[in-house]
Amino acid sequence: MGPIGLFSGQCALVTGSASNIGRAIAEALAVEGANVLLADVDGERNAATLAAITAGGGKAEAITSDLSTTDGWRNLLAKVGDAPLDMFVHSACPPRKEVDDAAAVSEATWDAFQNVNVRAGYFLGREIAGAMQARGTKGRLLFITSLHAETPRNLPHYSAAKAGQTMVVRELARHFGPAGIRVNAIAPGAIPGGGFNAAAYDFDGKIALGRLGAAADLAGPALALLSDRFAGYVTGTTLVVDGGIDLFNWIKPPWG
Repeated sequence: MGPIGLFSGQCALVTGSASNIGRAIAEALAVEGANVLLADVDGERNAATLAAITAGGGKAEAITSDLSTTDGWRNLLAKVGDAPLDMFVHSACPPRKEVDDAAAVSEATWDAFQNVNVRAGYFLGREIAGAMQARGTKGRLLFITSLHAETPRNLPHYSAAKAGQTMVVRELARHFGPAGIRVNAIAPGAIPGGGFNAAAYDFDGKIALGRLGAAADLAGPALALLSDRFAGYVTGTTLVVDGGIDLFNWIKPPWG
C-alpha cells in the first residue's frame, strides 16, 4: 500500500536522524506528508538524510545538535524555535562499544549515554509536550528504547540509560495524558548499527522470524504509534519489535 498522507500538514522533530532507526522513521514520516526537522550530531550524514527526503518530494530541515552535552537539549530547542511540533521522536543514542562492560565503562561514556537518552529525552519531551499543551495540540511523543531496559547485558551504561528512558516515557505519559498528548516507546530487537555488531553473536535459531531486523522494520510500527488513526488510545506503553528474539535466551555476550 502506498502513502496515505497520514501526517499531511504536521511537523515532527526526529533526533538521531542521520542513520539507522532514526533515519528510517524520519523518511517514513516525510513520505506520509510530515515536515520533518532532522536533528543529529553528525551533520554530514544528516545532510544525506535531508537529501534523500527532498529527492523524494518530502519536506525537511537539518539541524546539527550534540545532545551529549549538558546544554545540548537547550541548544536544540533554540534551533527548533517556534516550530509548531505535532510529533517528537527521540532516537538519538551514542554508538556503543561491546567491550564497555561493567568492569570497563568509563565515567565519560556513562555520562554521554545518560545525557543523550535520559537527560535530553526527558527535558526535550517535557518542553515539547508543554508547548503542545499550551497550543492545545494533541501531540505524540515516541522514544526508541531497547530490550535491555529490562534485561541486563553487561553494558550497564546502555541498559541503565534505556531503563531510565522507559520510565521517562511513563512519567510524561501520565502527566500529559489529560491534555490528550500520547507518549510511547518502541523497544527494538537485534538491529545492526549504532555500534552493535550482529556478526559477533550467534543468532542462529534464536530469532523466531528467522532473521535479523532492519531499521525499516521499525518505521511502520513507529508511524502506527504516532498516528491517532491507529493508536489513538495507546499511551505510556512500550511496543517490542524484535522478530521474536525475546522468546529465546539470547543475551549471553560472545566473550563469555
